[in-house]
Parts: sequence; C-alpha cells; structure tokens
Amino acid sequence: MTTFLYLLYLLLFSTCLFTISMSEMILFPLTHSLSKTQFTTPHHLLKTTSARSAARFHHRHKQVPLPLSPGSDYTLSFTLGSPSSPTVSLYLDTGSDLVWLPCSPFECILCESKAPPLSSPLNLSSSATAVTCKSSACSAAHSSLPSSDLCAIARCPLESIETSDCNSFPCPPFYYAYGDGSLIARLFKDSLTLPNSLTIQNFTFGCAHTTLAEPVGVAGFGFGRLSLPAQLSAVSPQLGNRFSYCLVSHSFDSDKVRRPSPLILGRHEEEEKQFGNENVEFVYTDMLSNPKHPYFYSVGLEGISVGKRKIPAPENLKRVDRRGSGGMVVDSGTTFTMLPANLYDSVVNEFDHRVGRFCERANGVEETTGLSPCYYIDKVAKVPVISLHFAGNGSSVVLPRRNYFYELLDGGDGVRKKRNVGCLMLMNGGDEEELSGGPGATLGNYQQQGFEVVYDLEKRKVGFARRKCSSLWDSLKN
Repeated sequence: MTTFLYLLYLLLFSTCLFTISMSEMILFPLTHSLSKTQFTTPHHLLKTTSARSAARFHHRHKQVPLPLSPGSDYTLSFTLGSPSSPTVSLYLDTGSDLVWLPCSPFECILCESKAPPLSSPLNLSSSATAVTCKSSACSAAHSSLPSSDLCAIARCPLESIETSDCNSFPCPPFYYAYGDGSLIARLFKDSLTLPNSLTIQNFTFGCAHTTLAEPVGVAGFGFGRLSLPAQLSAVSPQLGNRFSYCLVSHSFDSDKVRRPSPLILGRHEEEEKQFGNENVEFVYTDMLSNPKHPYFYSVGLEGISVGKRKIPAPENLKRVDRRGSGGMVVDSGTTFTMLPANLYDSVVNEFDHRVGRFCERANGVEETTGLSPCYYIDKVAKVPVISLHFAGNGSSVVLPRRNYFYELLDGGDGVRKKRNVGCLMLMNGGDEEELSGGPGATLGNYQQQGFEVVYDLEKRKVGFARRKCSSLWDSLKN
C-alpha cells in the first residue's frame, strides 16, 4: 500500500511539473477597444483621447492613478470560475496592481457616454470565496492598513482579533478612485483559466457592483502582490517574472486594429531575440523604485533628440526621490506621452523651428484635437526624427514617424476645403511644481506601437525592440 501511494505521489508530482513546463510561455491576444460608433470624427477621437491622457497623468499626483481611455486602450480576456464560464474582457494596465471587474447585479453611474461593456457582468461561481479580513491581500487592497484594523471594520469581536481568529469575517469593501470615475469593490478568490488552459487556483480579484463612469474592469500588471503577474508567479516564477507586449501600429484606423497585439508571459530572453532568421536587438534601461507609487514601472530619461539636436531632460526625470517624484512611467493605459512643461516646450520649439518654416500652422485643428503643434501639409512634409534617450549606455529608442506625427484630413465640410494636417503627438504635462509627488513623465502606448516592450521583473529592467507586431503574433501563434 505504501509503495502504491509513493508511486501515485510521483505520478501526480511529475504531472504538475509537466503542466508547468508546457506552460513556459503564455500568449494573450490583446484587442484594441477602438469603436467607430463612439467618435463622430477623427478630431473628436483625438480630443477625447488627449483629454483622457492628461487626466490620467495628473490624477497620479493625487490618488490612485487609473483613468482609462475608451477608444485607445487594450483588452485581454480570460475565464474566472469554471473553465466553461463565459470569458471576461478587461483593460490591460501596467500602471496598477489590482484585477477588478464588474459583478452582477451591476450599476454604472454616469456611463451613458461611455463605450458599452466588453463582456457581461460576472456572476460569481459557487467556487468563489470571500477574502478574509486578516489576509495580506485584504491589507494590500486597503493601502497596507493593518489586518487588526480591517477585522475591526468587519466587526470581528475583539477577543477574536487578539487571537487571530477572524477567518469567518470577510475583507471590508474598498474604494478605488480614477481620474474621471471610481468604484467600490470586495475581494474574492476563484480559479482563473488562461488561454493555454493553465489554471491559477485561489486567484484574488475585486468584484464591483457599483462604479462611477467605469463600465469596464482592469487587469493590473504593475508591481504589487495583487497584480496578475505577481499571482501568476506564485504558480510559476518564470511565467510571472517576465512579460512583454507588441502593440500593432494602427493610427486610429479601425481596420488596422482588428489584428491582435501579442501579450507574452514567460518567454526566455534568448527566445525574444530570435525572430525568423534574424536577431532582434533589445535596448534595456533599469527600473527605478518609487516609494510612493511602488506599482509603477519607472525608468530614467536622459533626454530627447529632435533631428540631430539632443535636448537634455530635467534632473527629476533621471531619478525618483523619496517623495515619489520624478522618473518616466512606461504605461500601457495612457495613450499619448506626457512630458514636463520645460522639456515639452524645448521639444516643440525645436520641432516647430524645423517644420514651421515650411508648413502653415493649423491653429483650428489644434483647438479641436487637443494636440499641438499641428500643420497643414499640402505636400510631403520633412519631419525630424525623434529619439528617446533612457538612462544607461546606448539606451536610445528611435521612434517611427507615425508614432509621433499623426496625419489626418481637415475640412471638406462645405465651409473649408479639404486639406492634409499633421500633428505632433506629445503632450504638455505641466510645470515641475504641479508634478511633485508623482511621475515626471509618462511614455504612452501610442509611442510604444511597433515595439516589443519587455518588463523583466526579476532583473528590474525594461527593454524595447522594433518589431512587426502582427508578424510576431503569427509566428508565436503557429
């Protein structure tokens, strides 16, 4: 009998190892949430997106930084509860560390102008259990409030708090604030099934029955014990300690966003460099620790080149101080790159010096899109190359023209003739004083298009490599 049990143990153990080894890489299809019906004109789309980028950036210096921009964010899908349950679709966000979703019954206040939900509100399965007030997950959701305080809020008796016997008392609801919305949620645990059928048991997530202006949930990929990568690393460190995405270039063209963008978990560094018959070179820069916002992926920015002129970044972009001020956040949830006013002005002045001499300024388009400067480009415009110089030897990234200069048609409405317009797609984040206590800049997802962006959590570095993202998806899928 003993021999039989030992053999059974070996069989189960080897099966577990086989499951994990076969799951060394997980591939998610990221879907762009661009909707034709939501925006009447490209001007309207750009105005809304630029306003949301600014709101998200500035809110980071106040509370929890999570305003999301419908029409410009990326979503991923998975299953909670039974593998046969309907999939849930959430926004991918590297700027937060919580997974939350709408739960039935669900009410979204002031959501009339929002995009429709991506999936139906979740009906909690019979296997879902409430997270207890004494758990570390509960403390993490409540900004590290001690479990004794949380159990007192949950009305656990004093004698039970003193003897750590509050297992039957659930974690109290928590409040999450956004730039243009908020929610109240409770923490639950259930099994999560990923696209390769790997299942994470006791996955912790927030269940929201009421939100303000937030109809879609979020899959947090930032640092923190409640993020999806952190919980995945408890099952397989290789899967959770390294992930990357490659955002397909779209230029807000709804036909181009139909191709999925690959989100890759657990791929080896050497495997990333191989692409067909060619070697792809990554540019890496170290992550900076942020004591106030520990879930951010912050990096140091040394400067920005416009053509051959390198403009040095202010000192606060090269490091993060003890108050959490400074650095540049690499963010999947902000659309356009935000720069501090002094650096932004220097970049714009140099850009305008090179382009404005040959092209007429399109002031009306600037007002209707929220972008600046914009120019009428009746002939092919010579636009200077823009490069980002990150901290580290040779850590420079040259942006493709389409990542920072957006071209659209203006006029043709019977009042003005139709003309081609081009706009610089970088934004003014405000003065240094306004940015105290938060990031000095944000690298938005629009400027990350056409790059594979790698987050190595173990070695604490971020990497960039030019890719044909749709081809990368095809090669990994096959």
